[in-house]
Amino acid sequence: MKISASIYSDAARPLEAVLADLVAHQVDLLHIDCNDNLAVFEDIQKIRKLCALPLDLHIITTDPEKFYPLLLENPVEYLTFQAEPLNKPLAIPKEITGKKGISVITPTSIELFETYPDFDFILIMATVPGQSGGVFDRQNFAKIRNFRKRYPNKSIHVDGGVNPEVSFILRQMGVSTAVSGSYLFKQPSVGSALMNLTKRSIGSDYKIKDFMTPLHETPQFVMENISLKNVLQVVEDGQMGVAMATDNQQYFKGMVSSADIRKALLKQLSKSADLNALCVSDLINSNPICIDQDASVVELLQLIKNSPFAVLYLPVVDKQMQLKGIVQFSNLIKAEL
Repeated sequence: MKISASIYSDAARPLEAVLADLVAHQVDLLHIDCNDNLAVFEDIQKIRKLCALPLDLHIITTDPEKFYPLLLENPVEYLTFQAEPLNKPLAIPKEITGKKGISVITPTSIELFETYPDFDFILIMATVPGQSGGVFDRQNFAKIRNFRKRYPNKSIHVDGGVNPEVSFILRQMGVSTAVSGSYLFKQPSVGSALMNLTKRSIGSDYKIKDFMTPLHETPQFVMENISLKNVLQVVEDGQMGVAMATDNQQYFKGMVSSADIRKALLKQLSKSADLNALCVSDLINSNPICIDQDASVVELLQLIKNSPFAVLYLPVVDKQMQLKGIVQFSNLIKAEL
């Protein structure tokens, strides 16, 4: 996941010093907030002379057209317009280069992205735009998950409340870029802040149930009276490479992954070429690693670290072992692209 440093969050130092610090610590992008002010291009011109880092420009305005001539003269690598103040859909000239995104605040539905099918990404504002140091709104975990499912080939950027713990969760969910301002510049150094955001989690305020894939989106089947073909179809249709097994009361009984299917086939073929002898119970891993929905991110990391094998999926249960959802880690690969 790329870190886009919000350069105006450090008001204590001149722009030249801020840029030198960010360049020295190899930040990925420079995030530039513009609240309806054309003077931002004076800073863009200055930045271009000082460094070669990609620019991530976020414009809030009711009149986007007035920015187009200056964007043609001063192209940026990432261009985002805030959706809510706009009086009509954007019509950005094709001559304006760079990846394009639309930004939405928490109450705005991701369905707005349907208006911009050619855009490259969405920027989800997880706190109030323009307010530095806010707390990440947990509602946005569902928004990120829904956007990833609906638009699998589009990128997700997130701005607001990104601390080390949130950063870990966002990477796990497949977010490609996180904007950091207040956290980045309030740490002892930019270097230590970047290390925290990209490598480890500190503290634990969020629970697994805040960001897991919920039960109604989890591939699952009831063990009673289900055929082998139907189990395989659940795995196939779920598009996660796994399905959860429960009884009629949703008590967790195990899971079937693509690896479990492969192992069952190899085991049967070592005995006989008759695959019709396989039954559903042969496929089920009845004792997989799972995690409580009220566990913290720190507990999740410890569980993964202590596992003797690579963890791709974690069933999520409650104290009574009823299935509540799943945490999957395949999105980590998307987050690093």
